[in-house]
Amino acid sequence: MSLGTPVARALGVDLGTRRIGLAVSDPTGTIASPHSVLDRSGDIADDHGRIAEVAAEVGAEVVVVGLPRSLSGGDGPAARAVREEVAVLAAVVGLPVRTADERFTTVSAQQALVAAGVRRAARKAVVDKVAAAVMLQAWLDAGGRA
Repeated sequence: MSLGTPVARALGVDLGTRRIGLAVSDPTGTIASPHSVLDRSGDIADDHGRIAEVAAEVGAEVVVVGLPRSLSGGDGPAARAVREEVAVLAAVVGLPVRTADERFTTVSAQQALVAAGVRRAARKAVVDKVAAAVMLQAWLDAGGRA
């Protein structure tokens, strides 16, 4: 995280191999909420274009991408792949793109959905955007900066 101006609106992105979960903060950059799930198209440029469209629609000033670090905190193959994708995504969205540790976000999202009584099939449809919201909220709580 770099120092800078406090965030007004942020778009959280959980880059999965099959789906991309999106979350958005409120206008003050205080509270994150699940937004949507995009199915991977098989074309990274198309996927990035759709993320850029959502960022523009919600008026995001920064994009925060979840970084799947290893339990030890290091970068494994998944984190390295996300870092490579983030570099390309930044050029497409035209906004600052930050990364945030996403360890345990999917687990936390699953637990919250189970506790809320959401059935298994429905959980599968929303877990990615809920995980993006968990990650984005943690980034905001840590003083996320654009």
